[in-house]
Amino acid sequence: MKKNENTPINDLEILALKITKWTGSIWSVIVHTFLFIGAFTLVLMGVGLDRVLLVLTTVVSLEAIYLSIFIQMSVNHQARALANVEKDIDEIQEDVEEIAEDVEEIAEDVEEIAEDVEEMQEDIDEIQEDVDEIQEDVEVITEEHESKSGVSS
Repeated sequence: MKKNENTPINDLEILALKITKWTGSIWSVIVHTFLFIGAFTLVLMGVGLDRVLLVLTTVVSLEAIYLSIFIQMSVNHQARALANVEKDIDEIQEDVEEIAEDVEEIAEDVEEIAEDVEEMQEDIDEIQEDVDEIQEDVEVITEEHESKSGVSS
């Protein structure tokens, strides 16, 4: 299966996206709250406060380091996705511009056709006038011929 440019590159990137998504959820807040409460209840169970704070500080620091890496991987993924969207938008814009040019050319063609039709109508009107004149001439000639034929008979 071919991956597109928005698909995560490898399993680690997929994991980073899932962790980043989970970290931003309410469940992350709830889990972390219970872990902190659990860590401080160790003091009530006899573990020294210094030791609890040392372990908690170390765990939180490591978690912060890894989360920052995962978040950066997620940001990089989103940046690639946005770049692809921008590329698609540019291509669509070019297509729209080409379509606009085609529409302009079609409008010009329609205008030229309308002018041609108007010229043809003028030619038809002129021809009709000529036909009417010829018809009148034929009628006059026919009348003259009939009158001459009637006189000579």
